[in-house]
Amino acid sequence: MAECSGLQFVSPYAFEAMQKVDVVRLAALSDPELRLLLPCLVRMALCAPADQSQSWAQDKKLILRLLSGVEAVNSIVALLSVDFHALEQDASKEQQLRHKLGGGSGESILVSQLQHGLTLEFEHSDSPRRLRLVLSELLAIMNKVSESNGEFFLKSSELFESPVYLEEAADVLCILQAELPSLLPIVDVAEALLHVKNGAWFLCLLVANVPDSFNEVCRGLIKNGERQDEESVGGRRRTEALRHLCKMNPSQALRVRGMVVEECHLPGLGVALTLDHTKNESPDDGVSDLVCFVSGLLLGTNAKVRTWFGTFIRNGQQRKRDNISSVLWQMRRQLLLELMGILPTVRSTHIVEEADVDMEPNVSVYSGLKEEHVVKASALLRLYCALMGIAGLKPTDEEAEQLLQLMTSRPPATPAGVRFVSLSFCMLLAFSTLVSTPEQEQLMVMWLSWMIKEEAYFESISGVSASFGEMLLLVAMYFHSNQLSAIIDLVCSTLGMKIVIKPSSLSRMKTIFTQEIFTEQVVTAHAVRVPVTGNLSANITGFLPIHCIYQLLKSRSFTKHKVSIKDWIYRQLCETTTPLHPQLLPLIDVYINSILTPASKSNPEATNQPVTEQEILNVFQGLSGVNPNFCSQESGMQHDLCMWFYVQGENTRLTQRYSITTQLLVLYYVLSYEEALLANTKILAAMQKKPKSYSSALMDQIPIKYLIRQAQGLQQELGGLHSALLRLLATNYPHLCIVEDWICEEQITGTDVLLRRMLLTNIAKNHSPKQLQEAFSMLPGNHTQLMQILEHLTLLSAGELIPYAEVLTSNMNRLLNAGVPRRILQTVNKLWMVLNTVMPRRLWVMTVNALQPSVKIVRQQKYTQNDLMIDPLIVLRCDQRVHRSPPLMDITLHMLNGYLLASKAYLNSHLKETAEQDIRPSQNNAMGPEAPEVTREELKNALLAAQDSAAVQILLEICLPTEEEKAQSSNTHSLLKSVHSTTGPKSPELEEEDSLLCNLREVQCLICCLLHQMYIADPNIVKLVHFQGYPCELLALTVAGIPSMHICLDFIPELIAQPELEKQIFAIQLLSFLCIQYALPKSLSVARLAINVMGTLLTVLTQSKRYAFFMPTLPCLVSFCQAFPPLYEDIMSLLIQIGQVCASDVATQTRDFDPIITRLQQLKEKPLEVSGLCKDSSNKSISRDIASMDPDVRLCQCVENTIIEIINMSVSGV
Repeated sequence: MAECSGLQFVSPYAFEAMQKVDVVRLAALSDPELRLLLPCLVRMALCAPADQSQSWAQDKKLILRLLSGVEAVNSIVALLSVDFHALEQDASKEQQLRHKLGGGSGESILVSQLQHGLTLEFEHSDSPRRLRLVLSELLAIMNKVSESNGEFFLKSSELFESPVYLEEAADVLCILQAELPSLLPIVDVAEALLHVKNGAWFLCLLVANVPDSFNEVCRGLIKNGERQDEESVGGRRRTEALRHLCKMNPSQALRVRGMVVEECHLPGLGVALTLDHTKNESPDDGVSDLVCFVSGLLLGTNAKVRTWFGTFIRNGQQRKRDNISSVLWQMRRQLLLELMGILPTVRSTHIVEEADVDMEPNVSVYSGLKEEHVVKASALLRLYCALMGIAGLKPTDEEAEQLLQLMTSRPPATPAGVRFVSLSFCMLLAFSTLVSTPEQEQLMVMWLSWMIKEEAYFESISGVSASFGEMLLLVAMYFHSNQLSAIIDLVCSTLGMKIVIKPSSLSRMKTIFTQEIFTEQVVTAHAVRVPVTGNLSANITGFLPIHCIYQLLKSRSFTKHKVSIKDWIYRQLCETTTPLHPQLLPLIDVYINSILTPASKSNPEATNQPVTEQEILNVFQGLSGVNPNFCSQESGMQHDLCMWFYVQGENTRLTQRYSITTQLLVLYYVLSYEEALLANTKILAAMQKKPKSYSSALMDQIPIKYLIRQAQGLQQELGGLHSALLRLLATNYPHLCIVEDWICEEQITGTDVLLRRMLLTNIAKNHSPKQLQEAFSMLPGNHTQLMQILEHLTLLSAGELIPYAEVLTSNMNRLLNAGVPRRILQTVNKLWMVLNTVMPRRLWVMTVNALQPSVKIVRQQKYTQNDLMIDPLIVLRCDQRVHRSPPLMDITLHMLNGYLLASKAYLNSHLKETAEQDIRPSQNNAMGPEAPEVTREELKNALLAAQDSAAVQILLEICLPTEEEKAQSSNTHSLLKSVHSTTGPKSPELEEEDSLLCNLREVQCLICCLLHQMYIADPNIVKLVHFQGYPCELLALTVAGIPSMHICLDFIPELIAQPELEKQIFAIQLLSFLCIQYALPKSLSVARLAINVMGTLLTVLTQSKRYAFFMPTLPCLVSFCQAFPPLYEDIMSLLIQIGQVCASDVATQTRDFDPIITRLQQLKEKPLEVSGLCKDSSNKSISRDIASMDPDVRLCQCVENTIIEIINMSVSGV
């Protein structure tokens, strides 16, 4: 609005005086300034005030005195004397008439036909007519605005254009709006004034006379404004008007700017207000308001605002009109001035020395950026990145030159300086077009060389772990591996904005990096010298050395150039803490791959070195100043003691050396290495390369279970490490993943334990292992002291119990003596289970050695962990008294189950370790390379099956009562249910109790539970054991005590079909118990098959075999009838047939056999009539004749007894 340039606007001083009604300040105004505020002051003086205070009365007198000397006041008083009610009615009628006849109608109710132009009419008219003239003209403009549908127009009006009558017209306008606010809303009036000449001046006067309406007017104008104000005349006029309003009231300028952003209208106004505010604020070294405002728009989270302002930048560049007058040009000029204001212009002697001698003299080198300018420089760089990358700003040559000078300047070694260098480097990558001339490229190369040289100094002085040196290395590695997308992601992440970077624009930078600055050999050599990050955790963000090493390992750069990286990785693993950094696990995985897999087939030796066993062992010492060889395989208990001190921290001389995070990471490395080594054995064997595996002695000394338990409580801080360790453990150490142990751990760490620890007294804490040993030595005479100490130990945690482990296990053989109370045994069992949660493998070895027979203990025969994994049955070669001590037998069975699982894992790993044996013979094998592998796999499976079946057979033998127990039994027909323990004294009350409550029965239950688990885990064991057979006396126990025995029904037909008579007998006896236990349709069909087989065998067996087969199987027919009554007819027919066959064999003998045959026929035809006779007389005849009977006679007698039992059973059932 250049037309307003000659007019006087209301000053900020005057507007503030009006806002606060400061009469003193108003009196200080000059006459021209006071003239602009007369409408409001006159109304203030004449109208009745709402404030009746004495102070306002005095102020009002001052206002009247101030107005008394102004001539224009009389005309304003005359304007206020008009009848505004009648004027409002006429205006309303004219509005209705305009709506009825259309906006173009020339008729007016307010103003009759004009004789002259508006200016002359206004000059010759009195006050009422002046009001009508201005009101009519204003309503016409307002109506046209409402009908324009947003299209801007400029209304030519003599009344608002004549410089002679501007002040009078402004007086009339202010009085009209003040007296007719409903007819003339101030926002609508303001909108109409934008369409006339001098509208901004009128608007400022109107608002100055109604100062409270400032925010309302500004918000209305912004809300009705254009989205892009620089695109149209109306937008520019609106922006200029609002800018004048904000100059009049500068305290509200930033609030108006907030309205602009909120509505996403008039972006030029927002920039213009910021420029005005920047000029008014005092210059300092901080980030200017302009930089903050534009950066907030482009880098904020509001995508709508970002798009809106980006469109403003793009459109501003495309306009062909004079850019100098545009707001965008003013903004760019101001930013460039700020950038040049912080650029140092002194040539650095340090750089001149480094530069080439023949360097062009016109190359300008800026350096030595002041510390107070670093933050501002970083903000400017990010702003220019956003302007170019997000808003599409195309820098001019001057801007590009100055930006490059700023980017290549050298800041001081501070954290802000490190940040500035990182931003400058990423900006060079993102906008490589800034470097266009050879001189500029030379300047960039010099600056990059300076970065490489000064990186270590910056990191040491600034104290920032994530410095620009790691970023340089990372970018160099990405360029070498052609991972341009990774470089783009890195740049966007560092700059904090998502910008579009074409990979083709990085081609020149790639050449500079890979050929001039960072060759691959330089990268690898430099990376090893980079210090590790201290206390590395997820809380340290940015690009760290670990990212660089990871990329170099992934690209196999270290092995290509024979650079050892093992020590660096080991040091970094030792410098870790929680929360776990997400790059650590991928680093370990790629490191393991670089150890095992050569970089190329042509050079199989190009691999990294693994971490040594001694270094691994040092991590798990957890102690300072301790000899690394302190914990050897033979002194494993000392290692456990060390671990206990480490866990508890009770010894002040022992300090923690490595964090639990380091120990878990090293454990992950060891387990992953072993798994990867086994998985790649064949490939490595084909390449004739065999990396060294870690020894079993080392694995025995790592407290795996304790570490896993610690990791379980830190799952949130360890990320995916805990789940990865569980996977490796389940694969390689299944005996440490027994479900029963996990359940036990949940019980140990529950709320009950917390309550028990509240009862833990100082006396309980003071018991030493030596005192426990002395209490054991008092057995069996004194039980009290031992019981008291053991009860106190139950209140301790698993870690606190570790020092007592050796004493507990070494004295277990004392518990086998007679007279030891059951409570002591149960407490020892409980303590053992708690210790099993933290040190299972070492505990098992000590327990197995402690429970050996006295002969082996005297010989000092000690088994190792390896011995027990190779032969798990060693566990069962313990003292025989353990078999009748249920608490100790429970421990033995737990160890047996664990070692059986360990043996499977051991044999599987052994098979993979020796995979090269499959390759060598396969070269000359006509059967193909798969044959040896299948053979070895089958041999392994056969060995495992034999091992499991042998364990089952031994356990079943333990269930049999000994001769001594048989002698003590009072009921010979139920030996398995009535044997008392002989390992302890029996009180009279105990001897009177039921015989089921005995040690043998309890041991049988424990064994049946384990067998059930083994059968469920591998059903083939059931089949193998029953094809081998076991004493028939145990069938009642196994069928009733092992729930999974029902699966025997699947293979009994196959077992009956075996040619051996003993297996057929065993199958029928087993089937008889299964039919009683599981009376199922499947059992019925198998029983019917067994009866048919018995009938078939009757016709083919010889006399001796017939006797040997039918004597033990005939009683089974009773069980068949009991379970399945429909089989009664078939069984009775079979029995009669057996009797007839036997009778035919003795027909030639002189002995009369007819009485027996006659009884059999009677029993079949009339069972109920002769059943009583049979009960009385059969036993007598048997006892009288049995001594003289031959096998056939005895078999006939057995048939008779079987029939009698079936009949009696049927009668009793009825």
